[in-house]
Amino acid sequence: MSYQLTIEPLGQTIEVEEGQTILDAALRAGIYLPHACCHGLCATCKVQVVDGEVDHGAASSFALMDFERDEQKCLACCATPQSDLVIEAEIDEDADARNLPVSDYMGTVSRIESLTPTIKGVWIKLDDPAGIDFQAGQYVNLHFPDDMGSRAFSLAGPPGLGEVELNIRIVPGGRATGYVHQNMQVGERVRLSGPYGRFFVKKSAAVPTIFMAGGSGLSSPRSMILDLLAEGSTLPITLVYGQRTREELYYHDEFLALAEKHPNFHYVPALSGEPEGSAWQGFRGFVHEAAKAHFDNDFRGHKAYLCGPPLMIDACINTLMQGRLFERDIYTEKFISAADAQQVRSPLFRSI
Repeated sequence: MSYQLTIEPLGQTIEVEEGQTILDAALRAGIYLPHACCHGLCATCKVQVVDGEVDHGAASSFALMDFERDEQKCLACCATPQSDLVIEAEIDEDADARNLPVSDYMGTVSRIESLTPTIKGVWIKLDDPAGIDFQAGQYVNLHFPDDMGSRAFSLAGPPGLGEVELNIRIVPGGRATGYVHQNMQVGERVRLSGPYGRFFVKKSAAVPTIFMAGGSGLSSPRSMILDLLAEGSTLPITLVYGQRTREELYYHDEFLALAEKHPNFHYVPALSGEPEGSAWQGFRGFVHEAAKAHFDNDFRGHKAYLCGPPLMIDACINTLMQGRLFERDIYTEKFISAADAQQVRSPLFRSI
């Protein structure tokens, strides 16, 4: 059985399979609905049911209160239709969004490399030779065996390849990332779905870009930078990338080579925990400190894209705003787990 879902104010009607969530059906139809945690905890995907009935599923009583349920609101990430539906959602138009439909892909693990002591590079050759169509900066959900479910990982390579690259950091106690680091084998068959996310370069703005990344948060900026350079962009592009020590600074040589080849690309590596007396000649300190020094605390006229741990992102936002770059020009990539979904939004910012 399936149901008809009409999404206002778009006026577009799509089909939803029995047991399928509103959010999943919309994304697979190429319709973006705002969302973040996908666990029914953060309320980012809250929509108004204008007509019809839903099962609220695992929606938290904090994210969706009793009076809101009485007002016919629901969380699109976990609500499933019980009849034909009409919903009303806050959908912001984005001139740079391609609104690509989410699809499922099968592939084979073709290569696994240790990029750092805690990050594995995993390459997956897809069965479809055309590969996955995505905007640089987006992510996929990688599905794991048994009852581990799926996890979100950014695509680390540029679009247009039949092989995708994922950079996967091991999470202490994490079953899925532990599986990747300890059990995954070359030749293994895997399934992934995507593309997901609204994190991509606002190319229509035609202004210089700043990428600020830490840890495995390098994946999306690397994809976006490689895509911009492959397109022949001549606007200034700056990557400020931080790790603790030199052995953790992966793709360092690649970025040095790109900076030599492309006069408009500037690479600023920063190490926050490199031992004194080592051979490191670059910046010592955190990402936001390196950016402040490189730009002399003046970020006007740029758009900034931030990827990394929450504390790094918060520090970078503060530094950028102190340097006169404001919310409309700052974009962050958020992977929200059930544990931290309650903290997805800062009260100071509307969209970052």
